[in-house]
Amino acid sequence: MGRPRKAAENRSGAGETGRKMPKHQVVFDYLHSSIQSGAFKPGDRLPSEAELGKMFDASRITVAKAVLELQRMSLVTRRPGAGTHVQMRQKVEGHNFGLLIPELGLTEIFEPICHGMMRSPFARPDSLLWGNASIAGTTGASGRDPAEEAEQLAHYFIGQRVSGVFFAPIELIPDKDAANRRVMRALERAKIPTVLLDRCYLPYPERCEHDLVGIDNRRTGYLATEHLIKLGVSRLAMVAEAHAASTVDARITGFYEALRMNGIHPEYDPAWRGSPQDLMFVKRLMDKVRPEGIVCANDVTAARLMQSLLALGVRIPEEVRIVGIDDVKYANLLPVPLTTMHQNCPAIGVIAMATMLERLEYPELPTREIMLPTRLVVRRSCGAEPASAAV
Repeated sequence: MGRPRKAAENRSGAGETGRKMPKHQVVFDYLHSSIQSGAFKPGDRLPSEAELGKMFDASRITVAKAVLELQRMSLVTRRPGAGTHVQMRQKVEGHNFGLLIPELGLTEIFEPICHGMMRSPFARPDSLLWGNASIAGTTGASGRDPAEEAEQLAHYFIGQRVSGVFFAPIELIPDKDAANRRVMRALERAKIPTVLLDRCYLPYPERCEHDLVGIDNRRTGYLATEHLIKLGVSRLAMVAEAHAASTVDARITGFYEALRMNGIHPEYDPAWRGSPQDLMFVKRLMDKVRPEGIVCANDVTAARLMQSLLALGVRIPEEVRIVGIDDVKYANLLPVPLTTMHQNCPAIGVIAMATMLERLEYPELPTREIMLPTRLVVRRSCGAEPASAAV
């Protein structure tokens, strides 16, 4: 059995912020990473709840909470008297899956998601068909409308008779909602199972009847905002691009909730949509809201806003503190290293592949929305002392 010889190195549960994580989260992270890395292989029996409790100095209730979360993600099975085992999967034979990701190569989160799919123990390396402009007969980078390109890719996958499609809906264009509906109608008419990556294609808070794997965006927005509030910041703003994905609406909802729960009632609407590269937009925000802290819808927005603020002579974090969401690779390389909410993109890919295979095997299953947790990574941009482990 592929059992690791020792538990996670950080049994105390100290996160990158230097604060202790909830004990059930520590147990979950250890088991989840062990399954993802292949240390626990399909069919392996996990340590018993008593053994895990001893390893992490945790109660059986705490351990059971962590194991139940893995079970909800379809990563383990629990049978009375037999213990908990890593979910068995038949390796896919004869299936090809289409990757319909218009932002692949443009947005950093999707490359590690795709790598997670390829490294999944449940799929063959050659089971993914990467969609691009050339195979669909479009010009892509030369100026083709991304909505038209996505539709042509959908029809290409239909023509290839793929077994399923992983779709990351289009964002940042005015007609994104209509374009995403056209793509999904084509796939639905062809009866091709679709697993959505990161976001629903319908506007928040609507929900479609397709499986979705991503993060809890509402809670993530809440936690990013709460971090600044705990640092003593009361004048807050949130910045997002216009026509952003439904995930951004959920993050903004979490932002508002954090303000309300902490008794903060701004004089002006603190959520602003526009280009963070537009110096006039940024100056209007700073003049009207006069924020001490800004939560950005994602790290790309945070990086662009940081450049604009520095160009305007605003010091970070002395005059304004910034928090992003995603923890992309360059977050620590910005002029002021960025505090952000980390999402485990490879795990999203692994779980998305498992979700697709289970959908093919059990097509009558209820629609599922699998939301992975995020965690705070503290760096200099928020004004807090970063932990030495935060990189």
